[in-house]
Amino acid sequence: MTQTTPAWIVLAHLLRPQGRKGEVLAELFTDFPERFEEQTRVFLAPSGFEGEESEARAIEVVAFWLPVGKNQGRVVLQLSGIETISDAEAVAGLDVLVPREERLPLDDDSVYISELIGCTVYDGAAAVGVVEDVQFATTADGARRLTDAAPLLEVRSLAGDEILIPFAKAFLLAVDTEAKRIEMKLPDGLVEVNRSSGDES
Repeated sequence: MTQTTPAWIVLAHLLRPQGRKGEVLAELFTDFPERFEEQTRVFLAPSGFEGEESEARAIEVVAFWLPVGKNQGRVVLQLSGIETISDAEAVAGLDVLVPREERLPLDDDSVYISELIGCTVYDGAAAVGVVEDVQFATTADGARRLTDAAPLLEVRSLAGDEILIPFAKAFLLAVDTEAKRIEMKLPDGLVEVNRSSGDES
């Protein structure tokens, strides 16, 4: 089945209240949190949302800051109309999105994580499989993301196995999200070591 490029770009996932005035702690899905200064209008919607703008909740980012300590790597958002702990609890679990056409341009070495979904990974000329998800390394307790660790591409092989492949610059040859193609040169044995049979739990 052909997958289309997502119409929405996910910037963050709202986790829980972080303060008494409606501040919300969020998991970041962009390497450029400063975008919230330049592009304050965002939308809130459930994870996996693929609907129209009219079906999502438009909202303004009033302020944001990057916490330190156990929440380092995340972001705290102050959103318009979210002014109490109860308000923040009501939006916890939603994604912060922008329409794809409103995304900020990236430099040549960067790519939006959401655009990797549905891409076929090639190791040289051999197709390894299709990216179904992207995982981020976290601390042992899962409390925060490790910003210095490469994301893992969750790839479904033609045989139905799941293969985890580090999305590391050292392995990358080319990424063409329009053609849904990721070209890599993987170390010998990496695919087999990181392969899990569909029969395993």
